[in-house]
Amino acid sequence: MKTLIAAALIALAAPAAAQEAHFAWFDYSGSNPADAAHPAGPNDYRNPILSGFYPDPSIVRVGEDYYLVNSTFTWFPGLPIFHSRDLVHWTQIGNAIDRPGQLDFGRLGLSRGVFAPAISWHDGLFYLTNTCVDCGGNYVITARDPAGPWSDPVWLRDIGGIDPSLFFDDDGRAWLLNNDDPPETPRYSGHRAIWIQEFDTRTLQPFGPRRVLLDGGVDPSTNPIWIEGPHILKVDGWYYLICAEGGTAVNHSQVALRSRNVTGPYVPGPNNPILTQRDLPPDRPFPITSAGHAQLVQTQNGDWWATFLAVRPYADDFYNTGRETFLMPVEWRDGWPHITEPGEAVPYVHARPDLPSGSAPPVPTAGPFHVRDQFDGRALPPYWMMMRNPRGDWYRLAGGDLVLQPRAVGLGDNGNPSFLARRQQHLDATAETEVTFQPSRDGQEAGLAALQNDDYWYAVAVGLENGRRVLRLRSRTGPDTPPDGAILATAPAPDGPVRLRVSSEGATYRFAFAGRDGQWHPIGGDLDGSMLSTHVAGGFVGAVFGIYAVTR
Repeated sequence: MKTLIAAALIALAAPAAAQEAHFAWFDYSGSNPADAAHPAGPNDYRNPILSGFYPDPSIVRVGEDYYLVNSTFTWFPGLPIFHSRDLVHWTQIGNAIDRPGQLDFGRLGLSRGVFAPAISWHDGLFYLTNTCVDCGGNYVITARDPAGPWSDPVWLRDIGGIDPSLFFDDDGRAWLLNNDDPPETPRYSGHRAIWIQEFDTRTLQPFGPRRVLLDGGVDPSTNPIWIEGPHILKVDGWYYLICAEGGTAVNHSQVALRSRNVTGPYVPGPNNPILTQRDLPPDRPFPITSAGHAQLVQTQNGDWWATFLAVRPYADDFYNTGRETFLMPVEWRDGWPHITEPGEAVPYVHARPDLPSGSAPPVPTAGPFHVRDQFDGRALPPYWMMMRNPRGDWYRLAGGDLVLQPRAVGLGDNGNPSFLARRQQHLDATAETEVTFQPSRDGQEAGLAALQNDDYWYAVAVGLENGRRVLRLRSRTGPDTPPDGAILATAPAPDGPVRLRVSSEGATYRFAFAGRDGQWHPIGGDLDGSMLSTHVAGGFVGAVFGIYAVTR
C-alpha cells in the first residue's frame, strides 16, 4: 500500500509531459537589393552561386562532373556535398558528416568543429581532408560515391594546425598540405606556415620528412597573417601553391607562388594578391567584401575558374547571411593566374562558363527564389541542420508533418535543442511555418526562431501562461544574458494551428502570427537584426531560420 501511495504522489508531483509540436510546412523566400541593380541575361549567372552560410568552398572535377564541399562547424549534418555539370547550377547530393558516430561536437560553440574541408579524387576514390577543431584534430574520410556514405574519420598522426588538403602528382605520389605553426617561435599574432609531407593512400597517413613551403606569407617583411587554405595544382610543368592570406575579414585575399619541384622552393608571383576586395572603397554600392579562400579548377574544355568565399554586407561590415560561395573566371598571363585585377570588384552577374548549360536545380541556390518544404518525404532535405550531434530521437516525419518533441534543452544551452533550421540566404528574406501545439504547463513552447548562435537569437513561440495559450517573442542578446532569453512581447494565441512568420530587411527583423482567418498580426515591432551578424555575434557561421520546441 505504501508503495502504491508513494507512486501516486510521485505521479502527481511530476510535471506533465509536453505534447509534441507538429509543423505542417516551412516556407522560405528571399531577394537582394543588388538583384534589380544587376540584371542577369539568359547567358549569365549570379553571384553568389551558393547563397547564405556556405563558406570555405573546395571543388574538384571528375570527367564532366563537378563536386563542391563547404564548412559547417558544429552544425549537423555537416560538410554538404554539391554536384554540378556547368559550375552554375548546384544540387546538394548529401552530407559527408551524416552519422553521429563520425564526429562528436559535444558542447562546442557553433563556430568550432569542422573547419575548411578539401575534396579531391584519385583512382576512383574521393578523399575529403578536414579539421575538427577542439574535437579531434585533422582527419581524412573517403567515399566511392561523393553522395555518400563517407567513411569514419582516419585521424592524421602528428599533423597539427588546420586546413589539410591533398595533391596527387603525375607520378602517382600523394602529398599532404596544411597550415600549422612556423618552425620557429611565432614572431607575431597570426604568424603561420604552410607545410608539406608525403601521404600514403593505403594507410591514409603521412610519412617521411615534413617541409615548410611558405613561412608567414608572400612578403615576410610585412608580417602577413593567417596563411592558410593551401592547394597545389600543376600546370605546364610548374607546381602552383595557392593560399589564402590576411584573415577572413575585409583584408582577406588569395596569393599564388610556384616552383619546379613539389617540395619547393616556391617563389611568389608578381601580381599578388590574385584575388581581393580590400583595395576597393568601402562606401561603394552593394559591396562584396572579404573575398578569399579560393580553389582553382580546370574545365574539360581547358578553361579555368575559381570558387571562393566572400560576404555581402548590408552596412559597414555587418552581414547576417554568413560567408558565401562565389565563382569567377581565372585568366593565365605570363605563367600566373589572375582572378581580380587591382581595384576590380567581384561581379554580381557574369557570363556563364563555356559548358553545356545545366537544368535548374530542384532547390535554388542563387538569385531571388522561393522554397516550400511540405515535410511529406521519407527524410528531411539535406540542407536542414541541427545544433551539434543529435542527442536522442526527438524529431520525426509523420502524416506530412515535421514533429518535434519538446525537451529541457533550449536555444541558449550550448547543447542539442529540439531545433531544426535552414540557412537565411538573402538580405531580404521571409520564413513562415504553421505549428499545432497544445502545451500542458507553463514553460513549454514551440515556434519559430532566427538564430546566429547560442548567444544571439530571436524566437516567437506558442506557450502557456496561467492556463491560457499565449504567443511570446524572446531574444537573447549575448553570452552574459539568461540562456532562455528575455521576453520582448506577448499576445493571446489564436485557437487551433498558428502560423508564424519572421522577415528580414537588412538589419531590421520583424515577427508576426496568424490564426485560421489568415490575418497577420505583428508582434514586437521592428527589431535590431545586427546582433545576428558576424560583426556582433562573432564566429564564422551565418544566421538560420528554424523551428523549435522546448520544455523548461
